[in-house]
Amino acid sequence: MAKNKQRLWARKSKITLHEVALHAGVSESTVSRTIRDQELVAEPTRTKVMESVRALGYMPNRIAGSLASLESHLVGVVVPSLSNIVFPEVLHGINSRLKSSNYQSVISISDYDLEHEEVLVRGLLSWKPAAILIAGFDHTPATSRMLDQCGVRVVEMMDIDSVPIDTAVGMSHRRAGYATGQHLIERGYRRFGYVGHNWTADRRAKLRYDGCCEALSNAGISFVAHAIAEGPSSVANGRAQTARLCDASAVDVVVYSNDDMAVGGVFHCLSTGISIPDQLAIFGFNGLDIGRELPRPLSTVRSNRFLIGEKAIDAILGRPDRPITPNIIDTGFEVFVGATA
Repeated sequence: MAKNKQRLWARKSKITLHEVALHAGVSESTVSRTIRDQELVAEPTRTKVMESVRALGYMPNRIAGSLASLESHLVGVVVPSLSNIVFPEVLHGINSRLKSSNYQSVISISDYDLEHEEVLVRGLLSWKPAAILIAGFDHTPATSRMLDQCGVRVVEMMDIDSVPIDTAVGMSHRRAGYATGQHLIERGYRRFGYVGHNWTADRRAKLRYDGCCEALSNAGISFVAHAIAEGPSSVANGRAQTARLCDASAVDVVVYSNDDMAVGGVFHCLSTGISIPDQLAIFGFNGLDIGRELPRPLSTVRSNRFLIGEKAIDAILGRPDRPITPNIIDTGFEVFVGATA
């Protein structure tokens, strides 16, 4: 029994750097440099060390190393959702750049709750990350103060319509909304409806709406009907709000807050026999794969979500100090004509 307990304890004991060095036949400092991915280690030595790391199941103590060197290789990332395909694509772009670096992301989800975002940011900053990547400009006053005073790089992603704390990477949603209105006016539409979701939780959707209103106003027209869902955006909400709008008003085109809602609008038309775009035109935002795969490809604005993630990492890699003046990186957008408007 005593021997069994001894073996069990041995299995639970943490493998040390010293044991990895003995197994690989190198010095502890060589193991340490290899794990930190420094280029000073020759490839044959790196291969031998990593074989020992895998064979022994060694796990480095990053926190101890960070405390010793006052340096962290963690990048905190806060996004509002993973159910919305927009943000996984941004995370994919982030990961594509981090793979070739010695930085690692720590991802947190705020669920569009600014109070919860504050808790997440406070927790991430307690780990002394190298940078914080966060969606949008809307934060609680306490979150803004923490981000402003923390001393680490801060990238506000998705939006460039405000002045960032450090760096902003994304597109102008107001300009995208204006381009939407201008494009649809040029195609001859005059009776505009709008279907959207909660603007309190999604400031960027409101900016697009404001930009579209400006384009319509410049042409002497305006939205004649609105249907706003109380909850978050979804295909189901888009379908329900399209039905409500069509019952209340006669419109020839509907602008949607995003592609999820617009796909719901397409489903309503298919189920009720409304011809798209002859009887009702539909226009979305984001350029999601599902819109492209519809029987008639969805007319929309394509945002460069993967590029946003890549550029957010490019902005911080190897640049520990904040820019003297706020830095804005415009990843642009594209109006996709499609076949629904």
